[in-house]
Amino acid sequence: MSLPTRVRRGCPAASVHNGPVADRTDLPRSSVRHGGGDPEEATSLPVGTWPLLRFLGRITPADRDTPPVALEEIRLPEDSLPDVAHAALVAVVGDEHVSTERRDRVEHAGGTSYPDLYRLRTGDGSRAPDAVVFPGTAQEVSAVLAACVEHGVAVVPVGGGASGVGGVDPGRGSFAAVISLDLRRLDAVRSVDPVSQTAVVEAGVGGPEAEAAFERHGLRLGPVPQSHQQATSGGGRFEENIVAATVATPTGELRIGGRVPAGETAAGPKVLDTIIGSEGLLGVITEVTVQLTRRPRLHRQETWALRDTERGFEALRDLAQQLGPGIMPDISRLSDANETTTVMSRSGIAGIPSLGVLRARGWREPALAVFQLEGQDQSSLRFRRRQLAKVLKRHGAARMPDSIAEHWLRNRFHGPHQRDRLMDRGVFIETVETATTWGNVEHLHGAVRSALTETLGERSWVQCHVSHLDRGGASLRYTVMANGESDPLAQWERVQAAASDAMIAAGGSVTHHQGDGGGRILRALRAELDPTGILDAGRLRGHG
Repeated sequence: MSLPTRVRRGCPAASVHNGPVADRTDLPRSSVRHGGGDPEEATSLPVGTWPLLRFLGRITPADRDTPPVALEEIRLPEDSLPDVAHAALVAVVGDEHVSTERRDRVEHAGGTSYPDLYRLRTGDGSRAPDAVVFPGTAQEVSAVLAACVEHGVAVVPVGGGASGVGGVDPGRGSFAAVISLDLRRLDAVRSVDPVSQTAVVEAGVGGPEAEAAFERHGLRLGPVPQSHQQATSGGGRFEENIVAATVATPTGELRIGGRVPAGETAAGPKVLDTIIGSEGLLGVITEVTVQLTRRPRLHRQETWALRDTERGFEALRDLAQQLGPGIMPDISRLSDANETTTVMSRSGIAGIPSLGVLRARGWREPALAVFQLEGQDQSSLRFRRRQLAKVLKRHGAARMPDSIAEHWLRNRFHGPHQRDRLMDRGVFIETVETATTWGNVEHLHGAVRSALTETLGERSWVQCHVSHLDRGGASLRYTVMANGESDPLAQWERVQAAASDAMIAAGGSVTHHQGDGGGRILRALRAELDPTGILDAGRLRGHG
C-alpha cells in the first residue's frame, strides 16, 4: 500500500507538499471566468465555425469580440463577514487561508452555467462570497462548519468549481454573510491498494492528478466526463466507483459506506448514494475510497453511422442490452441528426466527404455513433469489436473513418473554451440534460428538441447526443445556440423553463428535481445533519 502524496494541479503527481501555503500561489486557480476549462489550455474555435453557424442556424455573431471585463472592473458587494466570525475562521485555518481578496471572491462567485459566466464577464460580481476559506484537513473542515453555525454564516463547499447547476452559487438566504469553503488544499492521494484495487483520496484532488497517481500502479478510476479537467474527487461523475466517504456536517463527522460483498443485503439502504451528488447540501465530503480498475494497454476508436436518429436509438439499446458490461464499448455516444452535421463538419478532412457519401446513399438525416474500446490484449479487443459490429450491422449501420471518432476524443475537453469564444461574439449557448428509459427515449428526444426550437426561434441550432447507456435507458444532452437577445439572462430563463417543462411532460428526468417523496427525504436529512441550514442557504431549491 502506497504512502500519501500531494498532487497539486499542474505539478508532478509524485510531488510531496511540505510546509504552509502562505499565499496560495501554488494552488490551481479556479477557472469560473473561463467556462470550466483549464485557462492554460485555452484553444481557439475551429476554422469555419462562423460560416457553419450562419449556414446551420442562421446565427449571426457580432462583428467583433466583446471579451470579459477586467478583473478590477467586476463590481463586488461589500464584505459583510462579521469581525468575530472572521477571527473564528482565522483561528481554525490561519490568517493566510482566509481570503477576502478580489480575485478569490470573483473566482468563487458561481459555477459554469450560462448565467454565472454572463454575469461575471459583464462585471456583475454581486453573488461573490464575503470570504473564501481554504481548510487543509478534514478536522479543519469540521471546525469551520462549527464556527459558521455559531456565528450564523452560510457555507458553500467548492472543489473544482465546475458545477453547471447552481451547486456552487454562493447563496446566503437569510444569513448575513456567506463563505466559500474551498477544498483544494485537501489534495492528497492517501493510499493506493493495488491488491484490492482501491484508493483513499482527499476531496480536493483533481481528476487528472488522481489518474496520474493511479497510473503509477497500473490502475485508473474512470470514467472521464467532460468536466474531468476541473472536477475533484468530492465531485465529478464517478459515483458508482465510490466505496466509502468521510463527510463533515454541521452536526459532526460521518463515515459512510465500506466494502460490502456482492449480493450482501443485510447492510440496509445505500445511504452513501444520498450523499454523493448532493452538491454539499447535506455535508462536505472530505475523503473518499474509490474502486479502481486495471489501466488498459490498448485503445481502439470506431465510427459508425445509422440511417437516422431513431435507428441509432434502437442500435444503442441493443448494444446495452445484448452485449452488457465487459463487452460493451467503454465509451458509446450517439449524435442526433443535427449534432451529426456539426461533428462531421468539424472532423477534419474525413468529415465532410463522409457526410456527402451518406447523403448520396439517401440518408438525409444520418446519426453518427462514436465508440472507444479498451483492453489488455488484441484478442479480447478483436472479440469485442466483432460483437459491436454484429449488433450495429443488424441495424443497417455503415462504417465511417475512425479518424472522426479519434478527432472527437482528442477535442472533447475544448468545449468550455469554445463556449467562451462564442460568448465573446454575443452567441447564446447552453446545455441541458435529461434521462429516460429506452421505451421513451425517442418521444423525449423529440419533445425537448421541439420545445427548445420553438422557444429560441428560427435563428437557432439545437443538437443532442445520447450517452451513459445501461440496460434500462440512457441520458440525453442538448446543446443550444442562438442569437443572443438584449436580455440574455431572460433568454436563458425561458430556455430552462421550456426544457424542464418538456422533460417533465415527456417523462424525462430533470436535474435536482426529486419529486414529492425525494424532497421529503432530503428535507428530513437536512434537518438532522444541518438544522441551522448553513449549507442550504437558498442555493438549490429544486431539491425540495
